[in-house]
This record gives sequence, structure tokens and C-alpha cells, in this order.
Amino acid sequence: MITKRIIPCLDIKNGRVVKGTNFKGLSDVSSPVELARLYSDCGADELVFYDITASFEERKLFTDILKEVASEIFIPLTVGGGINTVDDFDRVLKCGADKVSVNSGAIKNPDLIGEAAQKYGNQCVVLSVDIKRVDGEFHVFAKGGREDTGLDAIEWIKDGVKRGAGEVVVNSIDTDGVKNGFDIELLKIVCDAVNVPVIASGGAGSVEHFIELFKEIPNIDAGLAASVFHFGEIEINKLKAELRNNDIIVRL
Repeated sequence: MITKRIIPCLDIKNGRVVKGTNFKGLSDVSSPVELARLYSDCGADELVFYDITASFEERKLFTDILKEVASEIFIPLTVGGGINTVDDFDRVLKCGADKVSVNSGAIKNPDLIGEAAQKYGNQCVVLSVDIKRVDGEFHVFAKGGREDTGLDAIEWIKDGVKRGAGEVVVNSIDTDGVKNGFDIELLKIVCDAVNVPVIASGGAGSVEHFIELFKEIPNIDAGLAASVFHFGEIEINKLKAELRNNDIIVRL
């Protein structure tokens, strides 16, 4: 069995970490640099940095904050937000990112996935997909969950992986910030559809939710969360100890 990863996520708006529910009602949390340093020191396996309004505001990602975050941590860093071209990949990687997450930019130009994978390798390209149920179907949403693209989420993920994405982050808008557990139904479908690492995002509210995730979906690679880590509701080192007690392999 592969080692499961625990990944905190920093959603950045105007240079600060924010958090909301169902992608709405954002409130200020903390300094991204301080939180990044904390997570790097307390056992997180990776860190995700999203400039969540870059695509909606049609601007480039905040690279000054990114450079500062990257200089403070010693774990892999995935960065997303406003990534629309291969040049954007280059800029973010030069600021210290290890992997680059594409979402709205790939929806606008699916060829971006293949172009970036060819230049930097599949392992560098992360397809992040914001998904919400619409009339019983899974739809892809763009621009930070504001715009229903009408795209079938599972077909889009399969296409993205075929084009060269080496990892998929599944952001369930339905469960985001609700803290009632991960979207197990959706995640099972995604894991059955592709053969690259899948990261679950949206819904974590307790240690038990992570245990349920890895028990219910043995082939899922990682659990990602934000507010439960930011507000100290779950401590990563204690979470990993409980996962290990439940025969789930993690790096301690």
C-alpha cells in the first residue's frame, strides 16, 4: 500500500489566507508565510498554495508572497491560480514551486496541459477540478467555483490525464467547508476513472473523516484540508498517529 499524504491548503486572497464554505463567504485567517512555516515543521507531507481570485480577476499570481512561502518550507509545494500559459508555469516554478496546478486556464485551453507536461514532465502538472452536482450530474466549475462550464467532470478529468496531467485534485464544492466528511461518492468515481494520484479536497471536519477516506477508498493518495488545520481543530502529527493506529500507512 502506498504512503498516504496529508496536505494543508492555503487559499490566498489579497496576500492573506482566507477560508469560506461552499467556495463562498471568505473570511481572513492568517499570514500565509506563518502558516506555511508551521505546517512544514509539524509533519505536513506537502503544501498547496492557491491564489483563489487570480483567474476571476484575470491577473497573474502573487509571486512575491509565493517566493517568501517557498523560502520558508522544506516540503513539496504545489501552486495554482491564474495559470494560463506555459510561461506562467515557468514563472511559478522559478519562484520555488515544485508542481503547478491548472484549473480555469486548462478549461480555456486544454492544450496547456500537454504543452506543460512535455516541457516540465507529467509529475509537474496537477489538474485541479472544482466540481458540483447539477441536476444529479457532476459539473466542472471555473473561476473559483463561480461559473458552471457545463463540462462533465469525470470526462474532463479523464481527458486531462490523457493529455498529460500527472495528478488530480478533486475539489468538491458541495462539501467544501461543511466539515461533514469528504465526498466519498465523487472520489470513488474519479479514482476508478484514472490511474494517476488523486487528492481529495473538501469536507474534512475530524480525524475520523480522514480515516473513512482512506478506508473507503484504498487507492486514493492524499487528503487535503484547510480550516480544520488552520484553526487547530486537527493537529497533523496527531492525525497521522491515529491513521497509523488504523493501519493506514503515513510518513511520521
